[in-house]
Amino acid sequence: MVLSSIMNPPNDKSHRIFMIAGEASGDLHGANLVKALKEKKRNIVFFGIGGKAMKDAGVKILVDAATLSVVGITEVFSKLPGILSGMAAAKSFLKNSRPDLLILIDFPDFNLRIAAVAKKLNIPVLFYISPQIWAWRSGRVTKIGRLVDHVAVILPFEASFYSKHHIPVTFVGHPLLDEFRDPLPSAAPPLQEDSPLVIGLLPGSRESEIFRLLPVMLQAAKILSAQMNIRFVVSMAPGAPHDAIKALCTPFQNELCLEIDPNGARSVFAKTHLVVAASGTVTLEAAIAGMPVIIIYKVSPLSYRLGKALIKVKHIGLVNLIAEREIVPELIQDRASPELIAETVLKLVNTPSALNAIRHAFADVRNRLGGPGASSRVADIALNMLKRR
Repeated sequence: MVLSSIMNPPNDKSHRIFMIAGEASGDLHGANLVKALKEKKRNIVFFGIGGKAMKDAGVKILVDAATLSVVGITEVFSKLPGILSGMAAAKSFLKNSRPDLLILIDFPDFNLRIAAVAKKLNIPVLFYISPQIWAWRSGRVTKIGRLVDHVAVILPFEASFYSKHHIPVTFVGHPLLDEFRDPLPSAAPPLQEDSPLVIGLLPGSRESEIFRLLPVMLQAAKILSAQMNIRFVVSMAPGAPHDAIKALCTPFQNELCLEIDPNGARSVFAKTHLVVAASGTVTLEAAIAGMPVIIIYKVSPLSYRLGKALIKVKHIGLVNLIAEREIVPELIQDRASPELIAETVLKLVNTPSALNAIRHAFADVRNRLGGPGASSRVADIALNMLKRR
């Protein structure tokens, strides 16, 4: 990989920021942070590992994040060559270009290794959307305290965790709130007797997630179609392998009233009454939008057994974690079966009071997330770090 052509900034007065986002959601948040920084200070040049959103925002991309993203302990081996290549590129850039600031966005196993290199080179490190060490592998907090200069957290309970360990931290609010500024509706869209129920299927953005979850969702859709007037909208998340989604949906096109929406989750929310979604940021996006959601997830059996032994929290869904109780159903691993997904959908849609209770609980979740402006607040932290530099 040739890096020499992008290592040097256009002039010596420019600040250089290196940013790493290894997943689709991090790519979006990284892009919004770049825009916020550009609004506050013009003479910054951005380099990084990311995706299309960061590239469109003006980041000179060294490595496409799609070659790195993976979920599960055992699943990482399938992308190990790309991960190692990405690490080598990041380390080489830090050593040869010496940027003024390193901003890490989520993706902890990769990013903490890069933070260690930056620390040796005396490059300040800002970690935005920190590792979920409150959920598992809490011992990493010592490593973070040693390698990271400031942590910007997006969940309300994270700040006290880091403060307790004497790590500089700021709760900045959740960046998704910048995209959902309208107030929540008070109730679900009404269903007409002669109109179909519309269910959104959101299988995630990673290829491994989609191949594991979308077939299960579509089988559940078959069960539901046999019992009621219903149609389905399958979401194509940004960065998701669109050809794979289309191929998985094709065998079901003649059996289901099925639409594939290439415009992302919010487009799906606008035309559905309920969504079945892979656990992740999109479930919190649903909550902020006021969209009732059923959370599902599956990984390899070995990854699940290892994860279950290590994870210390009661819930897997961000919505339930923030609410500190189960306000939406979670169907994990063996419970994420077509039969149980269909049963859970039917139970909710046949109980309007349950749907309304979910939506009212979402209002509390949204209030706990702080107000809009996360990207702007992180930009202020970054600029203060540049000043100190």
